[in-house]
Amino acid sequence: MQAPDVAARPIDALTSCGAPDAPALVDREGMLSFAELEAGVGALAVQLLAAGCKPGDRVASWLNKTRVACLMPLAAARAGLIHVPINPLLKHAQVAHILQDSGARLLVTGEQRRVTLTGADVPSACAITNETALTFDGDVMTSSGADPRNIAAILYTSGSTGRPKGVVLSHVNLWLGAESVRQYLGLAPSDRTLCLLPLSFDYGQNQLFSTWMAGGCVVPFDYLMATDVMKAVGRFGISVLAGVPPLWTQLADAKWTPPAAQQLRIITNSGGRLPVPLIRRLRLLFPRAALHSMYGLTEAFRSTSLDPALIDAHPDSIGTAVPLAEVMVVRPDGSIAADDEPGELVHAGPLVAQGYWHDAEQTALRFRPAPPASICGGVAVWSGDTVVRGGDGLLRFVGRDDEMIKTAGNRVSPTEIEEAAIASGFAREAVACGVPDQTMGEAIALAIAGRPEDEAALRQYFKRELPNFMQPRAILTLEALPRNANGKLDRTAIKGMFKA
Repeated sequence: MQAPDVAARPIDALTSCGAPDAPALVDREGMLSFAELEAGVGALAVQLLAAGCKPGDRVASWLNKTRVACLMPLAAARAGLIHVPINPLLKHAQVAHILQDSGARLLVTGEQRRVTLTGADVPSACAITNETALTFDGDVMTSSGADPRNIAAILYTSGSTGRPKGVVLSHVNLWLGAESVRQYLGLAPSDRTLCLLPLSFDYGQNQLFSTWMAGGCVVPFDYLMATDVMKAVGRFGISVLAGVPPLWTQLADAKWTPPAAQQLRIITNSGGRLPVPLIRRLRLLFPRAALHSMYGLTEAFRSTSLDPALIDAHPDSIGTAVPLAEVMVVRPDGSIAADDEPGELVHAGPLVAQGYWHDAEQTALRFRPAPPASICGGVAVWSGDTVVRGGDGLLRFVGRDDEMIKTAGNRVSPTEIEEAAIASGFAREAVACGVPDQTMGEAIALAIAGRPEDEAALRQYFKRELPNFMQPRAILTLEALPRNANGKLDRTAIKGMFKA
């Protein structure tokens, strides 16, 4: 592990990381310099307290990527509040759960969303403020000077495995997470980051924080089609672009003009592995861009990243620990696994979150004492993900323990089936899962984005390339696979299709 070389500060101090007259944000309303970002955050902080909030209260935001949404994480922190961002794609039932679970005292949203909420959706102690009522001028609150150990945010998981849980993050978590990403991406003041991912997603929110920490400029962007993204890259002079695998699949299919494709210098992926054929396409499409393949989870923010110089030779690797993180491959008895021996990925260090909001039982399951061999010690996140560390030190993802398919006495990684489907050329995307079977325990089911007429050819490919126990029994072909609110493939919904 690399020892921290930077002291954590309150997250609202990000407004001082860039030159005062340098651009910090560009949106439909124009440009904000870092000096204007500082003033806007200070003004919003005053207004949040004027709305009746008190230090320690939770303030939720349910917004598109508006200017208020971008400044809200820093403004809430400056006011001593705990920010609860809600994905704008969620519907009233999910929003009601988050408001109730977090005990939010204020919800900031737009009128179109407010009218979808019923009286039962909003707790009686939670007021609602329309974002248009908030301004960026007037009285200003200066830097909070808060204790970095204080709670700054609660980020709710996407809920693909049940009701979303609130992951509690301190200023330390947010500040050092931004510093880690700034370091390993090599972000610079000249960079412009196009923010496509939801700001309620830790990966999406960190795009703001890490870019501002580097003194760079963010461009929040809501899009409908991949061509919108391609045009925005050229229009705004974007140099940094992040996505999840389904988004990269769409972007790789777009007709990029050479100037836009060549101006990107950094592209990043998390939220699932990129299939090797897609990596090859992206490398050809963006020849000047360093492609960072990353692994992380909300409970520990970011764990690993693959050096872009290694992506061509090791496209199946998730790399090594990012700065400020300690990552271990651990046996069931708590000892460190040998090279090429599968084990659970365990994450320790200052990026580890504070637990789940008001959920001691789930916190105790995931946040446990670090293994005895840990350098950092303390509480670690036991991910439930199985990985292998090679003799070269690079990690490779095998699968989640709760997603492994147990069929006829064999443990099959869904990833192997999915990558084979994509490598065949007959599937754009793929999700494999196990379905109950009286004889084998579980049978393999596969959903793909592709053409129904190609199923026979796909089965022939599997017979040539995979052993008998890895052959899917059922193949479901769809035009597009379901996604959750963060843009990831919705494995729970897809598995449910085979039970219907």
